[in-house]
Amino acid sequence: MLIEGSDDERWTAARRATLLPEALPLLTTALSKERVARVREAIFTALAKMGSSESAAVIIPYLRSDDAAQRTAALDALRAMPGAAAVHLPGLLKDADADVRLLVCEIARMLPADEASRLLGELIERELNANVCAAAIEVLAETGTAASLPILEQCAIRFSDEPFLAFAIRTARDRIGSR
Repeated sequence: MLIEGSDDERWTAARRATLLPEALPLLTTALSKERVARVREAIFTALAKMGSSESAAVIIPYLRSDDAAQRTAALDALRAMPGAAAVHLPGLLKDADADVRLLVCEIARMLPADEASRLLGELIERELNANVCAAAIEVLAETGTAASLPILEQCAIRFSDEPFLAFAIRTARDRIGSR
């Protein structure tokens, strides 16, 4: 029913699949073929509820989708399962696609503060894209500790010609310093 049947039958099958860990291969195939947004969302939800590293791995390629709705659904699913997604984040933060790195900053927001700070600090130290740095700094403003301050200072030097980044860094320093 997950691959064939009416939209309602496929949606119902996706919702029920969360109870069957052996359904992962079926959900993977169904997600790659599904064109109905509501059913696709149910499949993403089922994968997120499974909460495994394997189900996160199925979702990750959709962060690269040209379809904004698929990217958003993938991001939402991964944010719902931060523990399972965490094992994939170091690699994703090195992804060649800046948009993927930017989205992964949002997933890092769901991690424990020390883990998020470490991962995002490593990203900021090597990142060349100002927008990705800004996304990481926004999360660091919430999760960072005093150990993040030198990384922010180095970023401010590297991107001294980016006023929006200078503002984000000042804001993050102020928030971290007030804790």
